[in-house]
Amino acid sequence: MRAGRVACLVLAVPVALAAGRALAAQGARASAPAASRAAAPAAPATLVLQSDFGTRDGAVAAMKGVATGVAPALRIHDLTHQIAPFDIWEAAYRLRQVVPYWPARTVFVSIVDPGVGTDRLGVVARTRRGQLIVTPDNGTLTLVADSIVEVREIDVARQRLPGSERSHTFHGRDVFAYLGARLASGQVRFEDVGPSRGTQLVRLPVPVARRDGDALRGMVAMIDRPYGNLWTNIPAALVDGAGWRIGDTLQVVVAFEGATRAQSFAVPYVESFGHVAVGEPVAYLNSLLELAVALNQGSYAERYGIGAGPGWTVEVRRRPARP
Repeated sequence: MRAGRVACLVLAVPVALAAGRALAAQGARASAPAASRAAAPAAPATLVLQSDFGTRDGAVAAMKGVATGVAPALRIHDLTHQIAPFDIWEAAYRLRQVVPYWPARTVFVSIVDPGVGTDRLGVVARTRRGQLIVTPDNGTLTLVADSIVEVREIDVARQRLPGSERSHTFHGRDVFAYLGARLASGQVRFEDVGPSRGTQLVRLPVPVARRDGDALRGMVAMIDRPYGNLWTNIPAALVDGAGWRIGDTLQVVVAFEGATRAQSFAVPYVESFGHVAVGEPVAYLNSLLELAVALNQGSYAERYGIGAGPGWTVEVRRRPARP
């Protein structure tokens, strides 16, 4: 009988120990999320580049080489390098299109710089979400200006690639990519870039989309390349407020500096391109939830010679229903 009790005690000890270990492990697992949250690593340093340089020569590779030399572990991405030469408006639009989708601490370098080497300023802008944009102050920040909380002028004498002092035509490499990489990798703070300008920056003129009687008026804000669709700045809220619904038929007039360039009198307002026959016009809300006009599997811009920017206006009406 005593032997039986001893055997039970012998068996009970490992069971108790195992239970204790299980409880301890359970407690450790319960506390793990809080610990892992506290010890979570910071997001990797990220640099996003855009320019009008194209990729036929070595300009983009030179910028990436400078950035990699500054911070070898830096993650470098391309927004685009196919902006039309000197087209500051397109640079502004591409930032507006892309910046909201990148996380805090991302550093953007945007170089469309017809005034390179002159007294135009270079700046770094900080957004409300903690992103930084390094760019010439020439209007490039126009369409993200509402999200900017502070702008600092770049002290070019201090914030440039060593040995580049006599180079005056490639600030994309010598100033902007170099400083962008240092900011992204934490080698220099935003506050040390140069003097604060508050939120002062150069802005391009932007026609405001509006309702005017039975018409919606706005601008052709961008050509959706390579397809040739016209993206306007007329938001979905204006379309909805006018009472237009999917299935309505619209009339579209496009003008440049007041001269009519295109008229389409029967444009179905639908959800996507395939709801009309190939080659037919279509109106829809684009990925930014703004009104757009296209040809299904064709280029509206090429057919009618349409461009984009503040000089290009659009007027849209709903066609009255036939009796």
